[in-house]
Amino acid sequence: MTSLPQPVDRYLSRRAVDGPWHIAGSKRHDFRIAVVIPALAESAALPATLAALAANPTELLAETLVLLVINHRPDSAAADKADNLLMLQQLAGGAFDHLSLQLAWIDAASVDRELPVKDGGVGLARKIGFDLALKHLAWQSTEPLLVALDADTLVRPDYLPALQRHFQHATADAAVVPFCHQPADEPLQQQAIVRYELFLRSHVLGLQLAGSPYAFHTVGSTIACRAKAYVRAGGMNRRLAGEDFYFLQQQAKTGGVVQLRGTVVYPSARPSNRTPFGTGRSVAELMTGRDEAVLFYPAACYQLLGDWLQLSEARIEADGAGLLQGAGQLSSTLADFLTAENFAAVWDRLAANHPRPEARRKAFHDWFDGLKTTRLIHHLCAGPYPRCQPQQTVPLLLKAADLPSAKDSGEQLTILRRQQGALP
Repeated sequence: MTSLPQPVDRYLSRRAVDGPWHIAGSKRHDFRIAVVIPALAESAALPATLAALAANPTELLAETLVLLVINHRPDSAAADKADNLLMLQQLAGGAFDHLSLQLAWIDAASVDRELPVKDGGVGLARKIGFDLALKHLAWQSTEPLLVALDADTLVRPDYLPALQRHFQHATADAAVVPFCHQPADEPLQQQAIVRYELFLRSHVLGLQLAGSPYAFHTVGSTIACRAKAYVRAGGMNRRLAGEDFYFLQQQAKTGGVVQLRGTVVYPSARPSNRTPFGTGRSVAELMTGRDEAVLFYPAACYQLLGDWLQLSEARIEADGAGLLQGAGQLSSTLADFLTAENFAAVWDRLAANHPRPEARRKAFHDWFDGLKTTRLIHHLCAGPYPRCQPQQTVPLLLKAADLPSAKDSGEQLTILRRQQGALP
């Protein structure tokens, strides 16, 4: 194995996972891309995901490590544990050797290798895969990539070419791949996934209209970044859910996040209760008839967010008290939120530490980040702008973005899929 760059070596010694896990199935250390796939009881779905990857160009597959992280916690269901152990036996027995993949795996499911109960979720599984993959990349001759995928997500034959092409020229260090959920197996489930995906897309559209630098999707199976950027951002977090949101937020602060073009990934639309929130949980709740499980943010929230961001830009030289007063003129609810966040003192400190407007602007957006943006929207929804049904906000957002009008949720979803790069 060739020597690692100093920042990578430092990361591995200070912030990487420490546990009994190791990579099996490959001894190579010259991969240009590592696609990391956590798998929990996915023996039924995983073969289709691997076959979809295997349809990519042979020359790129030869340079790509496909790394499965077979994982569960000691308190997982017995059926899930049995499924994982079956998958490990199949991998060791060469069940997928017929595919043109450089396939390897990590056993985080056998006795004494299971994930810890406290933080043993998808975040830790992704982190284990990414951290261990770092030593298997070709650091000397190229800029290696780390890519996140899920075991029930399909990709197109242009998936790896699009990743390679994008990062050859991109200035941002991280990207999100456009996505469309797979069609559901039955009408009620399809209705649920349409509503949930429409919520995701209308939220990103609202953030775009507001001018937020965090206007991108945070779906785990869409993430890709340069490996050095992964290290610089401190690696993947260990969250049981929402790991994708926090990881991409950190990437946005340290190296930038943009949307990749030229391919699409297709996550599963199935219901699930494995995580406290997210696609599977939302679909499961919607299928019980609880539309209130996924209510939308009113268009007025994004308008006020945009006004606030424009105010901070226009008065970049103002002091904290003056900016807070200006926020109060926009909305007393906004001012209350900023006061609770100690904004005036924070802004004055940012101004003292960053006298140049450009640096101050960057520091402000690092502070008023994706999480604070979401918290502000939730604060507004708890006050003057309650969450609502899609028909009360999506048409307004489409109009504000000069997009075609549509009353049907399916048509609205198609419009937003096209606008956000998931359809031609």
